[in-house]
Amino acid sequence: MKVNKVLHFIVLSVFLLSSASVAVAAPANWADWTSVTAGAPGVLGTLNTGSGTVNVAFSGSYSFAQITTGTNYWNPSAPYISSAVSNAPPAFDIIALNIGGTATITFSAPVQNPLLALVSWNSNTVDFGVPIEILSFGAGFWGNGTPILNADGDGFLGSGEVHGVIRLAGTFSSISFTHTSENWHGFTVGVVPPTTGVPEPATMLLLGFGMLGLAGFRRGIRK
Repeated sequence: MKVNKVLHFIVLSVFLLSSASVAVAAPANWADWTSVTAGAPGVLGTLNTGSGTVNVAFSGSYSFAQITTGTNYWNPSAPYISSAVSNAPPAFDIIALNIGGTATITFSAPVQNPLLALVSWNSNTVDFGVPIEILSFGAGFWGNGTPILNADGDGFLGSGEVHGVIRLAGTFSSISFTHTSENWHGFTVGVVPPTTGVPEPATMLLLGFGMLGLAGFRRGIRK
């Protein structure tokens, strides 16, 4: 009977341990847009990648940029939260585009798996030239819509007022995309810093319980 109880404890510990190891959403670091220039590149900022801070520059036609104050177009936050990202961009930082063409975001050092958060990309055809992943979307500041991936998976059509987050897989020194015009559609850029691979405290605790159960099982066998 004692051996059965120990076996039951070990099985339960392993189950809880495996559940604890499932990936959960992590906080993203979003760009801090800090200045606007009269000519190219247009808008400057910084981005904390987890291993350091890189400079970010936006080039292309745009309507306005909020860098310190203004309206929080990232409210509500729900469209920006997913199984990969746990937080919306900060209250004011946003670049608003209103003329179609090519837009480019340049990093002073390579950035891994960059994110783009979107506000109100309504009836907009967008092409990045590289595969994208739609992480989340939903009802946002200007309403609701659905991003529909194109046939190549490297862009999307905004069906309705798209608010959400997309991710570009890989390492990038710059991101360029084409888009079509509308009243205005806003964005910012971010990154989820890579994890260190160190187990969470709860995971370590469960692992300890599992080891204790195994030790008890071995003692039971010896008796």
